[in-house]
Amino acid sequence: MIKAAICCGGGFSSSTMAEHIKKGIKVYHLEQELSIEFCPFLLTSKKLDEFDIFILCPHLSRDVRKFNERYCRNNRPLYVLPIRMYGPVDVMELYTDIVDVMEIFEQTRQNPVHFPDEPDALKVTRIKTYRHVHTQ
Repeated sequence: MIKAAICCGGGFSSSTMAEHIKKGIKVYHLEQELSIEFCPFLLTSKKLDEFDIFILCPHLSRDVRKFNERYCRNNRPLYVLPIRMYGPVDVMELYTDIVDVMEIFEQTRQNPVHFPDEPDALKVTRIKTYRHVHTQ
């Protein structure tokens, strides 16, 4: 099972998104595959060992490198969610991206993790998983 944390600065939107994702996990019967919790970004450094991956809200993109250098040190994947996938995302699409991001991280051990040609989450326009959009 993948234990994921969704993080943002204030917590209002990401805590709502976490609840939306929890409902989607049940809809898609992913309870054995994925669990998600909200974690305020300011507390993330104290919870690094509790989660397999940290999904960061897009507005945290400017802080992720500094956070990685100071706390994470490439020990856990840090994935900045593309701006258009933030909100009422389809959970199966998110789950597929999470699986792929974790695979990329295992190969590169570099944060923030991103897909090819998508280094800036604020410029990514896709609303579907990278795999589905870029498979030819």
